[in-house]
Amino acid sequence: MTEEEMRKRLEILKIEHRDLDAAIDALVAAGSIDQLQIARMKKRKLRLKDQMMQIEDYLIPDIIA
Repeated sequence: MTEEEMRKRLEILKIEHRDLDAAIDALVAAGSIDQLQIARMKKRKLRLKDQMMQIEDYLIPDIIA
């Protein structure tokens, strides 16, 4: 995967992460009693965050000073 492809993938993941966050907030605000669905969405959100961190770590290497 090229650096440009990684940056595009990162943007897609960020958008999906924000969308999931908004959906979870909407369900909670509406008083949804489907806790299993909310838990699954939160788990998916965490997986997205992990994927984003992996890509960011690759794109922005640690600089040892």
